[in-house]
Amino acid sequence: MDSSTTCNTLAALAQPTRLEAFREVVRSEPHGLPAGEIARRLNVPQNTMSAHLAILSRAGLITAERQSRSIIYRADLAAVRGLVVYLLRDCCAGRPELCAPVIEALAPCCAEGGVCG
Repeated sequence: MDSSTTCNTLAALAQPTRLEAFREVVRSEPHGLPAGEIARRLNVPQNTMSAHLAILSRAGLITAERQSRSIIYRADLAAVRGLVVYLLRDCCAGRPELCAPVIEALAPCCAEGGVCG
């Protein structure tokens, strides 16, 4: 991960509809969600949702797989993990005490069956 990729990834999430779509896709792991279902859940027209999903896909946050007539979207959890690790390593600059509170805050969601990795 580098600064340019990080900026592109964060920019893709810096829009309310895309952020909510990404959250829906992550929540659906490991099965994924069809584009139409994401649009329905967020009450967004399908063509608008397709544009948002394309941006998230180009940013490397989600993947798309055609299944029959549907396109199923899944979160690329490895890419998300890479982004978070890059941010923590870069921001903490070798000082683990700066990152410890963030890691501690994530531990309960992971223990409760969250999608931490």
